[in-house]
Amino acid sequence: MRMQRVLIVTGGGSGIGAAVAAAGAAAGDRVVICGRRKEALDRVAAETGAEPRVCDVSSPDEVAGLVAGVVAAHGRLDGVVANAGTLRNGAVLDLSPEDWDATIKTNLTSVFLLARAALPHLIETKGSLVTVSSVAALRVPAGVAAYATSKAGLTMLTQTIAADYGPQGVRANVVCPGWIRTEMSDMEMALFGEPHGLTREEAYDEVTRLVPQRRAGSPDEAAAAIMWLLGPGASYVNGAVLSVDGGTALPDPGTVPFDFQVKPR
Repeated sequence: MRMQRVLIVTGGGSGIGAAVAAAGAAAGDRVVICGRRKEALDRVAAETGAEPRVCDVSSPDEVAGLVAGVVAAHGRLDGVVANAGTLRNGAVLDLSPEDWDATIKTNLTSVFLLARAALPHLIETKGSLVTVSSVAALRVPAGVAAYATSKAGLTMLTQTIAADYGPQGVRANVVCPGWIRTEMSDMEMALFGEPHGLTREEAYDEVTRLVPQRRAGSPDEAAAAIMWLLGPGASYVNGAVLSVDGGTALPDPGTVPFDFQVKPR
């Protein structure tokens, strides 16, 4: 019989985190979801059987307490999914220092805090860390300087963990989603689409027009990749950066005009 793993999923109140909670619970894992919104966590917990814990992942004390509490309650920790994130739009001249600090704190420093608390336990169980980065860490997007920088830093942080703690049995890998239909993406579609008179679906169609699969992904599709990286099927995968983007990063911008009519709005 398969041993029940104990997993922590940050940002578990919606989107990819909620989908990972559902997939983990369905596989027989004990999943602890955390975030700042109690109501959202409780809803996901009721739907999936996950255990909700309110935690601000940017607080060193709260993160340390989260990990210690999970290990005290369940006796072990086998996997961590660092999924919490925030997005503040703007190029460098548009961002305030507060925007920059909040983005780096939530998207990058929080994972350092989480890894620092969790690694001793992951070493003990030969466990796994999966961080949720973004295609924005691989290609330069316009107008999201803090977000893209934080996600690129997250990728390197994860790979340093893979290199430093791989000899002790820990695997650390990165998932880089493209457009996934989450609350955050829906808000982005509203910001992008409404000034142009586009509905949400029309906005998604527009932003995925150059994606080879011609659509946005679902949280379940991202969760499937994360669960694979957490599991024994990926036992020799360490430090990998797995794009879950429908091929978003593939097209060559220099040849796009041969297949599409590019014109300013």
